This record gives sequence, structure tokens and C-alpha cells, in this order.
Amino acid sequence: MAMARARRAETALADQRKHEDGAVGTRPVPLVIDLDGTLLRTDLLLEGVIALLRRNWLALFAMLFWLPRGRASFKHKVAEAAGLDVATLPVNDALLAHIEAQKAAGREVVLATAADELMALRALRRFPVFDRVIASDGVTNLKGAAKAAQLRALYPQGFDYAGDAADDLPVWAAARRVIVVEAPASVLRAAQALGKPVETIPAAPRSRALFKALRPHQWAKNALVFLPLVLGGLAGEAKAWAAAGVAFMALGLVASASYLLNDLLDLAHDRAHWTKRERPLASGRLPLASGLIAMLAGLAGGLAAAAAAGPAVLGGVLAYLGLTLAYSVWLKRVPMLDALILGGLFTLRLAIGVAAVAVPWSPWLLTFSMFLFTSLSFAKRHTELRGAVRRGRSGPIAGRGYQPADEAVVLTFGIASGLASVLIFILYLANEAFRHAVLAAPLALWSFPLILVLFMGRVWLLAGRDALHDDPVAFAVKDRPSLALAALAGLAFAVAAFGPPPGIPLPGIAQW
Repeated sequence: MAMARARRAETALADQRKHEDGAVGTRPVPLVIDLDGTLLRTDLLLEGVIALLRRNWLALFAMLFWLPRGRASFKHKVAEAAGLDVATLPVNDALLAHIEAQKAAGREVVLATAADELMALRALRRFPVFDRVIASDGVTNLKGAAKAAQLRALYPQGFDYAGDAADDLPVWAAARRVIVVEAPASVLRAAQALGKPVETIPAAPRSRALFKALRPHQWAKNALVFLPLVLGGLAGEAKAWAAAGVAFMALGLVASASYLLNDLLDLAHDRAHWTKRERPLASGRLPLASGLIAMLAGLAGGLAAAAAAGPAVLGGVLAYLGLTLAYSVWLKRVPMLDALILGGLFTLRLAIGVAAVAVPWSPWLLTFSMFLFTSLSFAKRHTELRGAVRRGRSGPIAGRGYQPADEAVVLTFGIASGLASVLIFILYLANEAFRHAVLAAPLALWSFPLILVLFMGRVWLLAGRDALHDDPVAFAVKDRPSLALAALAGLAFAVAAFGPPPGIPLPGIAQW
């Protein structure tokens, strides 16, 4: 008898599941899928706007003219002008697998999106699994209540709906079953409060994606603002350290904002790259809107800190920002010049450090910085070219002006620049460092040429072995030998600035 009761319970549960899975008579209810932020891990309107601005920033004025005509019309104009390639946009693979399984089971699958119909039809060509598409048409913006009303009219027997945002709540209220796809916790709570069956496809924490997109490890570059302080003999002054610290913070915030802007403008090229496609914005793990907000906040905070540090620092940070914008929009596609620009951005950090603590300018030091960091920039390009050769590519590198055949030239210029930086540092020591009585033990700086040779040799040796990260700075902050060399360099600077420990005499200025 117990077994009979168990069988009856199993049968009842199966009947219940069959009903919940969509059976109305003998026909299951449709499964309706949103596009932006749900099937695609991006926003098609923002993608279109960014694509237009990347092609020609003057399109901004045309978009300002389109806006007063209404959101639906604006979407249609952007979709027409952008010509966005939907085939490369990031997809929620878990949801797509669910859709394909439901389709294989005989269920009708519908794409219902607030995106313009031109975008929706391009998506349909990429995802032929859909039986039907409904979208904004240039007159009606199919969002929220408007989408819910149209779906009720089309499917009075009911439907299941997958969405991701607060705008989907009216649609979920009209649906039979709620599918919440990688939505914020507040949206999930609101959907659960509707009192309907809820399924979820959870998202990875976006805070982690934002942290990665800001590239905090790149702030290590900004430590250059402290170098003029030490070499200028102000290592013992707290006020100088505070001034340099404010400049460091300003530069870090603006630099992180610049990385976000570069990633936004470079979305299409990053998605075609074998490693950059995993970046938070390119992969869709960080929403474009979140990236834009973080970028604006970083710019505002960085420029405010720079202004607090003084007019000279603000001018330097503005110059850095302007050069970064020019690089992101155009200069990174000019071969050779792109590496020089990156070297110049590093050197600007030194110049900002000089301005922050008001020490005399050192042409030797600035020239050394230019050659050293130009060499590292060439190492980055060389790694990209090696990757293209390894993958059998023969055409131009996406988003760059280089071709795989340029590898030998880039290698030559990179190594030459690195060796030139060592020579220039030696000339700096001989012609400047020992002529100013601002260092307690300048002899300690003679360790630097050896440290530089070892570091540059390691960078280029690993680059030739395809063992170097795309970004030499990211490589250096994780590579143990490089960190050991950095520690030795820091110790040498400390000895040069404050003198050796008691009992270990080094010749001072008087002996030189």
C-alpha cells in the first residue's frame, strides 16, 4: 500500500510539473525571451551609440537632433546608422542552452525586445531558434507595460518570460512563470514578490568585474610620481609625500577612467582578440551602463583631486587625459607612434611628480623614462604580433596598424630602446645625480643600470618565448624575479636618499 501511495504521489507530481511547464490543453505556452541584458550580455542601444561615436564623434550632434523625436525613433535612427554586427556580441550561454532545449521539446520560442526591429532581425539571423520576433518599430517603444500588453494580446493563454531588469516587472506580472536572468538582487526580490513561480540564472558579482575593469594593478605605474621627490632630496619631508600622494590618487582615478573609456571605444576589436575578449566590458560581465558611470565618476574624482594638488598638477593630469583620449580614438592605430605615445604617458607621470613637489626638472631623467617605457610598450606590441603569428594570421591586427610581418622590426626597436634607457641612466648618474648635494649616498644608484639590464633582459627573453603577458606591467607585478628586482631598486633608492645603515659607509658627495 505504501508503494501504491508513492506511485500515486509521483504521478500527481509529474502531472503538476507538466502543467507548470506550459501545457494548456495539448499545446505548451510560449517561452518569451528578452534580448538586451538577457540573451545578450549587453545593451544594443548603447552598443550602437558607442559604435557611432567611435566611427565619428560628430555623430553626437546628429543624435542630439534625434532625441526629441522620442525614444523609439531614436533607437531606429541609431540602428540604421550604426550597422552594428550582432554576431560578435557576448551571449548568455546558459540561457541559450535552455532556449534550445525548450525548442527541441516542441515549444514555441519568441524574442520580445525593446531594441529596434532592425537590431532584432539581426539577432534573429544569429539565433534562428526563435519562431517569432516582436520589437520596437520606430513609433512604439516596446518596453515595460507596452511589451506586457502586446504579449497578453498575442498569447491570452499565457506565456513564460525571461528578463533581467526592473523594466521587465510589468511583463513578469502578466506572465505565468518568471525567469530572472543575471539580474540585480533588488530586481530578483521584486520579481519574487509577484507570487509566481520563479527560476533564476544567477550572475557573477559585478563588483569583481568592475574592479578588474578599473585595472588597479596599473596604478603601480603611478608610483613614478614619487621618484622626483626622492631624487630631489625631499624624502624626509611629510608635506612633499602628501602632495605627491594626492597627485598619485588623481592620476590613478583618471587613468582607471581612461582604461574604461578605451575599453568602451575598443569593444569590437577586443571581442575579436584572443585574450582581450575576456575583458569585463567586452565579455558582458560588466554592463556598459555601469562602465560609463564608473568612467564619469573616476574622471570627476581624479580631476577634483588634481585641482586640489595645484594648477601645475591639474595641467599635467589634463595633458595626460587629452593624450590618452587621442591615443584611444586614433593614435593607437598608427604603427610605432603608438609605442612612443605610451612611453610619453609614463614620462608625463614623472612630470606630474615634479610639479607636485616643485623640484627642479631633470631632462636626463625624463629622457630615460621615455626610452625605458617605450621599450616596454614595444614589448606589448611584440607579444600581440607573436600571438597573431602563432595563430596563423597574416592580415592587420584588429584595432592596430601592425601586421604579423612587423614582428622583427618591433623586436629590434624594443630592445634598442631598452638598452638606450640604460645608457641614458648612466649618463644621468654621471652628469647630474652626483653634482647635486641632495642625496645622502648617491653611489647606491649605480646598482640601477645592472637592475635595469636584468629586468629588460627578462622581459624580452620571455617575450621571445611567448611567455610574457600582453601587458608587461601586469606581468611585472606578478613575476617573482621582477618583484625581487623591484625590491632591490627600492632598497637602493632608500639608501641613496637616507644613507646606508650604521656601520656600512658609502662615499658621499664630498668623495665624488
